Amino acid sequence: MSTELSSTPSLTALYPRAVAMPLLRKLPVVGGGSRELPDTELVVREVPVSLDHLSDYTEVCGFERMDRLPATYPHMLAFPLQMRIMTERAFPFPVLGLVHIENTITQHRPVSPDERLTVSVQAQDLRDHDRGKQFTMAANAHVGDELVWVSRSVYLRRTAGGGSSKSGERDEPAPARAHWRVPADIGRRYGAVSGDRNPIHTSGIGAKLFGMPRPIAHGMWVKARCLAELEETLPDTFTVSARFKLPLLLPAQVAFAVREHDFEVRDASSGKPHLSGTLR
Repeated sequence: MSTELSSTPSLTALYPRAVAMPLLRKLPVVGGGSRELPDTELVVREVPVSLDHLSDYTEVCGFERMDRLPATYPHMLAFPLQMRIMTERAFPFPVLGLVHIENTITQHRPVSPDERLTVSVQAQDLRDHDRGKQFTMAANAHVGDELVWVSRSVYLRRTAGGGSSKSGERDEPAPARAHWRVPADIGRRYGAVSGDRNPIHTSGIGAKLFGMPRPIAHGMWVKARCLAELEETLPDTFTVSARFKLPLLLPAQVAFAVREHDFEVRDASSGKPHLSGTLR
């Protein structure tokens, strides 16, 4: 079922709803509750890109070019639609506590900042995971009738008794291409640009409520920072996948490495992995 919205939803309004979801779930739902994903597809048409917002995004993520959208930028337009779906009472999981474990983006061609994007989002592919349940938020962007961008974000809902993660296992790291100092305020800065103000990224107290000693960087910021490092060598058409591994506690010193088509971000001292990616 496709629902067309007149404008992009406000994340400022959606986050209070996300916080209230555990309480709302205790109230009866008309038609009964569901453990299935809703079949709703949300669409917003002809979304303009704000050059001021694009400038803020490129600055916080490290991009240099302004003549085309970074491949991760349309996620800024799709994420509010994701949140709108995930904050509906019929959605089977509360938003807070979900873990973004993977994202894959295909750029079919470069997109100019003066082009308007029609963005659609739908939840799909609910399945078992060794630590709980996972599902995918599928997003597409068109210019007119032309599909120019595709994203698939995989989220995990941990459940009691789920298996332990193997993301912390050590393997042989590639030689570092660059070292980054990730500042303590990057969660707040990226949250201000993206609208993703999940307290696990922006607040010390909020992070502790979710079992983290300090705020953690957004996975999509880490991925964007990787693409910014590769910006000058990216082709016009590509698919880039990233798996988000151990949380990147802020502040941090990390190493960025590339080996053929693969790239990774690791702790500069311990070598523990934060992100592994593939560009093809």
